[in-house]
Amino acid sequence: MTRTPYSLLFDTVLRRLDPERAHHLTIGALRLASAVPGGLAVLGALFGRGAERLPERTVLGARHRSPFGLAAGFDKDAVAPLALLALGFGHVEVGTLTPRAQPGNETPRSFRLVADRALINRMGFNNHGADAAARRLAAVRATRRGRDAVIGVNLGKNKTTPAERAAEDYRAGARALAPYASYLAINVSSPNTPGLRDLQGVDALAPILEAVVAEAAGGARDGGDVPVLVKIAPDLHDEDVRAVARLAAATDLAGVIAANTTIARPASLRTPAARVAEIGAGGLSGPVLAERSRAVLRLLREELPEGAVVISCGGVTSADDVRERLDLGADLVQGYTALIYEGPSWPGRIARALARTGARR
Repeated sequence: MTRTPYSLLFDTVLRRLDPERAHHLTIGALRLASAVPGGLAVLGALFGRGAERLPERTVLGARHRSPFGLAAGFDKDAVAPLALLALGFGHVEVGTLTPRAQPGNETPRSFRLVADRALINRMGFNNHGADAAARRLAAVRATRRGRDAVIGVNLGKNKTTPAERAAEDYRAGARALAPYASYLAINVSSPNTPGLRDLQGVDALAPILEAVVAEAAGGARDGGDVPVLVKIAPDLHDEDVRAVARLAAATDLAGVIAANTTIARPASLRTPAARVAEIGAGGLSGPVLAERSRAVLRLLREELPEGAVVISCGGVTSADDVRERLDLGADLVQGYTALIYEGPSWPGRIARALARTGARR
């Protein structure tokens, strides 16, 4: 692994901080950079170089300067999407956002598995609510940089909302946020909200998809339709993945994001089993997800109709990983966990590597 100044900072300082505190400090710094005149340009010059050398691709009706974007979960409240884009990501997915603000699960709720370059989290959709995010995104869209920025919005339901009323929550979130979203992602796959993953069953999922698609129709700022995708778990059985793909096609979804974190604890983890057991419940992310994420991508490409979009997520750490997912049929690729370990230069390094060797599809 190439040593960088960030590697030294991580090993000597950041890894000793509570993961959630380190995250808040990072988001705060990015938010400050967004507010300071010239801050975004400085971020781009320091970290984001390379994406401008890639050929743009049009996906979900938007032009992407890089096929590699940031997955949901990092900028939960849409406080720094332009700063994150300045780092070299082609798109940023904010959220997960619920209709009403909620604190999430008790702390500690985020844990590093440094030996595996992985994370376990059980955040529980902590966020300030859809209306607060809508105000922030409205301000972003009012700027020159923000007008054409590719910002997806990940939607969830509140913990206190019963499953039989889940569609109402997703509809409310879509109503508030569709005008500012490049696309909407329906999150029914987080393992950290009780009962949420049960909504991936076709019977429970159908009314949710239909509600959001209906709300997104004509919901864009220009009066057009906002593309809608569903984000699924890697733990679904193969036939269930195929069933969700068929349902997505039947309900006019734009596509599928695959995949979220896993509740599995593979034997291949290098972190001692006793430590993993001590951490307890939560979604595992990192390189350990790569194999299953690739398998789900192949299943979706076999089942989805031509033109449907697949965003591949899970275990992506390098430009080679991005290129492989594109070659397997992904339209876009997302990462998150490696940003914690690789630092702010990571998306720019990937963009430069893709520019040197070519990003197909």
